[in-house]
Amino acid sequence: MTSVFVLAAASNVSAETLESALAKSYGNNPNLNAQRASVRATDENVAQAKSGYRPTITGTADIARTYSNYDSRTPSTILGGGEQTTILTPRGFGIEVNQTVFDGFRTDNSVRRAESGVLAAREDLTTTEQSTLVNAATAYMDVLRDTAILDLQRNNVEVIDEQLRQTRDRFNVGEVTRTDVAQAESRLAAARSQEAQAEANLRASIARYRQFVGVEPRQLAPGRPLDKLTPGSLDRALKVAFGEHPAIKAAQHQVDAAELQVKIAEGALAPQLGVTASVSQRYDTRIGNDENLIASAGARLTVPIYEGGQAYSATRQAKEQAGQAQLQADWVRDQVRAAVVSNWGALEAARAQIQAAQAQIDAAETALSGVREEARVGQRTTLDVLNAQQELLTARVNLIQAQRDRVVASYQLVSAMGRLNSRALGLAVNHYSPKVHYDQVKDLWIGTTTPDGR
Repeated sequence: MTSVFVLAAASNVSAETLESALAKSYGNNPNLNAQRASVRATDENVAQAKSGYRPTITGTADIARTYSNYDSRTPSTILGGGEQTTILTPRGFGIEVNQTVFDGFRTDNSVRRAESGVLAAREDLTTTEQSTLVNAATAYMDVLRDTAILDLQRNNVEVIDEQLRQTRDRFNVGEVTRTDVAQAESRLAAARSQEAQAEANLRASIARYRQFVGVEPRQLAPGRPLDKLTPGSLDRALKVAFGEHPAIKAAQHQVDAAELQVKIAEGALAPQLGVTASVSQRYDTRIGNDENLIASAGARLTVPIYEGGQAYSATRQAKEQAGQAQLQADWVRDQVRAAVVSNWGALEAARAQIQAAQAQIDAAETALSGVREEARVGQRTTLDVLNAQQELLTARVNLIQAQRDRVVASYQLVSAMGRLNSRALGLAVNHYSPKVHYDQVKDLWIGTTTPDGR
């Protein structure tokens, strides 16, 4: 029966499965890969913050040329009389080392803030992964749905075309009127219009499939709902979402980062202590060919007294931003709750619609068979037959749509719970771990080459 199309055509072992399509999307989706790159860039914030613990070393070198002319008209026992010219090439090199000892804990808090930013970026990556997988699953099921509907519409054109031929034959022998022929012709034109629309819908779905999966769809196997990841109750789904959804976790990390920013701003009001050491070698400083070695070391304590109010304003601003981050976290939690409730309802509705559509098909098939028999003996008109055929077509389309909606709603529900990821789905992929890059760069002191060789 065409009513179970989504569950058909699975016998071909070479068919693309929903899981393999999701695996391709996981590895090749440009938006997901861009988010991974963003996380890697965010990792560098930790290395930059840790630079506050380390010394700064500066090397200098200079060279110059000086010309000095001294003319004395009064004889001197030291310099003598007359004109004296001196040409020197003062030059030298040196190195200076500065080390911060205490900065009001600004470096400590900056590192912790950067680490919170990394954790938030990882959760944002998980959110992007979820949306990518949902989009790919939706595109997959849309292609299946639209392919099935196009087949139904093409079959409907053939059935009505045959109905029109039979009606014309009966008209020629005087069994029906011209009105019956016109009604059949009208339905055939409408069926061809629906066929054209179904074909356009399929093309659009194929384009979206190519966008999210990265390849053209070929021999798609049936898609199945994620019943194994779907909880038994709405309360359980909400509990999972509140504890595991990456958007909620990301918002919480943003709150932590905002609160640490307050401490960083307050650190500007604390004393600053640092030590410095330098050594330099100079030549030709006073007379030709002389040498001068200079070395120094010291400590510097800076106590801010008043800096125009900038640090106070920055502290107040940071406190307001921390309050904003907390309110935003509450808003994200409400969004997640709404998404879970909405998708739970959509899944329940799809399940009910499948049962109703199947019952509708059974009844419509029985009704169509009866109307055709009655039409043969003159108890029904051509319009009655056409209406019965349309009702059966509508029922079959409704079932296909409901089957698609059930699969998509299950993916959307699992995503709203925060559990839609490559590992939970068991995808045959190399699972991306953002921690690998983080461990590679968090303690690097030098180097401009990225871990992947760029």
